[in-house]
Amino acid sequence: MTEDLKQSYVDMITKFGADLNLPKVDVDKLMETHQKNFDALAQSAKVATDSVKAVAARQKEMIESTVRDALAMASELKPAGDPQQLLAKQTDVLERVLNSAVDGTHEIANQVQKSSAEVLKLVTDRITESFKEVRGSVGPKVGSAKPNA
Repeated sequence: MTEDLKQSYVDMITKFGADLNLPKVDVDKLMETHQKNFDALAQSAKVATDSVKAVAARQKEMIESTVRDALAMASELKPAGDPQQLLAKQTDVLERVLNSAVDGTHEIANQVQKSSAEVLKLVTDRITESFKEVRGSVGPKVGSAKPNA
């Protein structure tokens, strides 16, 4: 009984589409396309999350390393001695710490850029494929005859 009711409903919708001269839509293909879209978004979110975690871990490593290096260099500075030599050492220490920070920032920026490009590619590729699939799910008009191949 339920199957008859379902078929009756499908027939009614098909007749309605034919009467309005609407194109035929493959609902199963559309549902499959939307599932793929959802999966691609989930995958892109995972890639983005993994990237943020990697950036945070790398940033932590760099900060720890910079602090260790700065402490090691600071311990080398002895206040006694020639003031010009002390200033030169301080300048050298500051320059190394700043260079380390700049290099780290550059590395993180590259990592974020690479991750963003990967996420964008995942989503763009999926959108492009989705358009093709949606076009493929819309067939000839419901009331029209299929062309001969």
